[in-house]
Amino acid sequence: MDCFLEGPSFDRAGNLYVVDIPFGRVFRVSTAGEFTLVAEYDGEPNGLKIHRDGRIFITDYRHGIMQLDPASGQVTRLLERRWSEHFKGVNDLFFAPNGDLYFTDQGQTGLQDPSGRVYRWTAEGRLDQLVTTVPSPNGLVMNADGTALYVAVTRANAVWRLPLLADGSVSKVGLFLQLSGSLGGPDGLAMDESGGLAVCHSGLGAVWLFSRAGEPTHRVCSCTGLFTTNAAYGGPDRRSLYITESETGTILRATMPVAGKPMYSHHD
Repeated sequence: MDCFLEGPSFDRAGNLYVVDIPFGRVFRVSTAGEFTLVAEYDGEPNGLKIHRDGRIFITDYRHGIMQLDPASGQVTRLLERRWSEHFKGVNDLFFAPNGDLYFTDQGQTGLQDPSGRVYRWTAEGRLDQLVTTVPSPNGLVMNADGTALYVAVTRANAVWRLPLLADGSVSKVGLFLQLSGSLGGPDGLAMDESGGLAVCHSGLGAVWLFSRAGEPTHRVCSCTGLFTTNAAYGGPDRRSLYITESETGTILRATMPVAGKPMYSHHD
């Protein structure tokens, strides 16, 4: 394929960063829509998020958690394994307000091998394994008060809800959404200021918007291909949802009813 765009994330200046998985590329898209190649390296970047201090973190399927210097384009390895075991193939990531990094380890897991994992890498450097029984964990996002983590479970065509207890542990993981159809499954997730959850339904060419209680309220239909893989809220009022459509290598934009929740990179 020519490219496979994923991992949209905005910096403080309003530039949109995306990754190109098969060719190890990271692009910066200006507010005018101009693409600039920031980095090209020997890897398979899938997710990308920007820390509040400007550091750019990448989940790389082959190498684990990486860091990108946007000025030089240098990519360095930060976390390759848990103890002596390499990751299966990390997929997406999310920063909590306290600086903890949550990420999914998908590899080739699915209904035939429900052993995907969700990790938390704390700001102090401790790696916690939260869940180990997920059939293909993918995109993830935290609710506004930090009490629950939502994880897209691609091969089960579902979104799980992971309640986070005061000590950081996970209890009573539940099925929040059960989707149907598609040639893929739920992929990237994003949250708006009302607690609404945007779910990219890859293989169906759609992004669904669900209320805080899980009621479907809106559907965004792709005007190009079917593989709507990930999304990020942006624009001056964060009312625009920018969607990577990976079948055609296109970035789509939709005006949403509620502004997106500010990402960790927006906070001081």
